[in-house]
Amino acid sequence: MPRPQIQRTPLLYGDDVDAKREEIRAYFHGTLDCYEQLFKTLRNDAAYYKKPIALRHPLIFYYGHTATFFVNKLILAGLITERINPRFESMFAVGVDEMSWDDLDNKHYDWPTAAEVTEYRRKMRDMVDKLISDLPLVLPITWESPFWPVLMGIEHEQIHLETSSVLIRQHALEYVQPHEDWMPCEKTGAAPENELINVPAGAVAIGKNRTTHQHYGWDNEYGAHSADVAAFQASKYLVSNQEYLSFINDSGYQTDDYWEEEGLAWRNFSKAEQPTFWVIKGNDWFMRTMTDEIPMPWDWPVDVNYHEAKAFCNWKAATTGQPVRLPTEDEWYRLYDLTGLSEVPHDKPATGNLHLDYYASSCPVNAFPQGDFYDVVGNVWQWTETPTYPFEGFDVHPLYDDFTTPTFDNQHNLIKGGSWISCGNETLRSSRYAFRRHFFQHAGFRYVISDAPAAVQTSNYETDKLLSEYAEFHYGDTYFDVPNFPKALAEIAIKAMGDRPAVKALDLGCASGRATFELARHFDHVTGIDFSARFIGQGVQLAQQGILRYTLVDEGDLVFYRERTLNGLGLEDVKNKVGFFQGDACNLKSLFSGYDLILAANLIDRLYEPAKLLNSIHTRINPGGLLMIASPYTWLTEHTRREFWIGGFKRDGENFTTLDGLKEILGKHFRLIQGPQSVPFVIRETSRKHQHTLSEVTLWEKVS
Repeated sequence: MPRPQIQRTPLLYGDDVDAKREEIRAYFHGTLDCYEQLFKTLRNDAAYYKKPIALRHPLIFYYGHTATFFVNKLILAGLITERINPRFESMFAVGVDEMSWDDLDNKHYDWPTAAEVTEYRRKMRDMVDKLISDLPLVLPITWESPFWPVLMGIEHEQIHLETSSVLIRQHALEYVQPHEDWMPCEKTGAAPENELINVPAGAVAIGKNRTTHQHYGWDNEYGAHSADVAAFQASKYLVSNQEYLSFINDSGYQTDDYWEEEGLAWRNFSKAEQPTFWVIKGNDWFMRTMTDEIPMPWDWPVDVNYHEAKAFCNWKAATTGQPVRLPTEDEWYRLYDLTGLSEVPHDKPATGNLHLDYYASSCPVNAFPQGDFYDVVGNVWQWTETPTYPFEGFDVHPLYDDFTTPTFDNQHNLIKGGSWISCGNETLRSSRYAFRRHFFQHAGFRYVISDAPAAVQTSNYETDKLLSEYAEFHYGDTYFDVPNFPKALAEIAIKAMGDRPAVKALDLGCASGRATFELARHFDHVTGIDFSARFIGQGVQLAQQGILRYTLVDEGDLVFYRERTLNGLGLEDVKNKVGFFQGDACNLKSLFSGYDLILAANLIDRLYEPAKLLNSIHTRINPGGLLMIASPYTWLTEHTRREFWIGGFKRDGENFTTLDGLKEILGKHFRLIQGPQSVPFVIRETSRKHQHTLSEVTLWEKVS
């Protein structure tokens, strides 16, 4: 019998506003109920605090993360003004993927109890439930709608429903327990013999329109991509545990030639000899489900990472003499279209092991026919050859600029089709999720045979206009004889330090990170923090790879290609002295303290509540340390609500400048020792258009 149906992702259009509110409300509460129910599979409180794997936080983080995501995005959208718990909303904000700016060091965290997080989640529920009742709702819902961040939070929780289930599956058995609502499939039998089916050549069209699509989507789904796909053959079934066993028995894990360079490095590091969810006891194989170990169901799909799937394909190619590989994203869409699949219906179970409609596990690979194939969608995700990339017309949503952009690094491959626990947006034809190739999801694969090479779209050159402009602003040429601004600020700061201690510095609002590197010429260690992961990514790339490539607009569609290196900038020697983190300057984690210098460049007039930073920044600076503020004082209500400006207005009939505001706030703990002085900067937009601005620089010494 099918399980009780989990609510589907709502349609964005309709005629009845009240009914749509209730549909969204039901989806919100149903999603949170399901997520909280998942954590019932943890055996005890200790299970929340022991990391299942070293590359991820303990599960208490994920229990709190999805709730604080709602609050942080609603604050950013201006839909709420009061936080529920600023400490939680900082602690649980960042650290969900193995990114360079993630802080995964448990020493930095004083985790709350699970009961405290449960209470926090209850308060968040009440707040969002009220917003669903009170926010203006115009149909259809678009990117600009106040309901978009609400849907964003729900779909984000759906993603973590799945990723948390993977972590629970990787947890030691002593920390998990079976639960009646999370019982695995009990069906198993002999695995079917796989076979190849011809797929004729055809065209695929992918991408969504922001104003006309019927479902919520993440940024990487929007834009347009089309391709002509050559004829190929594809396996009828997903690769089963039985079929994968042949690879193991033929010394697949011991034969280096089957493994790609990156995969071989992973295999050698992990010392893997079989799939991570396989367990051998004596002479018998078992499989780890989410909460138990069961006798190996040989007809279920094998769960592997990309490296293992690719090694299997290379083995099969070597042993058959045929061009075997994983499908590309385009080829997966060709299968989807050919089988006549459509979206998961709202009023009946899915046609695949999807959306928790059937089991809390995989099931036999021959259980769900879809056209001539099985499991084109559902059961487990399917690895592809395609690193994720942006479609033409790609744009980021301003509330979540780092959902996809950090993965445009040719190191995250797309997975398609969804798994047994994939819900909401994850089940849609348009969904595009990508993981690092060594990560585990509920993911397996099918293979294809094709003489056509796997077409791989790449984005080695940064083409986003804003990011390219900042890359040039930080690391590029000088214009009109105006010195490089971040470097100039660093030089002023270093000179002002004199013989003061120079152990730690903080570049707050570091953007692309040039000042972070420049300060490291003088300080033992420099931390760069910015709200935008997109900007941080440029500094991280330079620190890790020593090179940054980007395009610059000449005129119209004409561009120049630029390449900058740390070596060319004379900064190669300091790359090990810098670290980049994502953070909200108005709500920084407590670990960011003990600095001898804090530089806040062109930041205060872009904060949603700058006084929150300025009133507490003294707690992060050592006695006698310096605070350097640079700002053009360009107050705009799109960044800072008028009542939160700290200057630039009339008070009691007289001009009250930003410098007046700085003196009033900072004067309690600092004395002004230098400035104000004007430091110019130029931002290049095109070959013939530049912004010339003056930033006022002041230096403050902490005295109490």
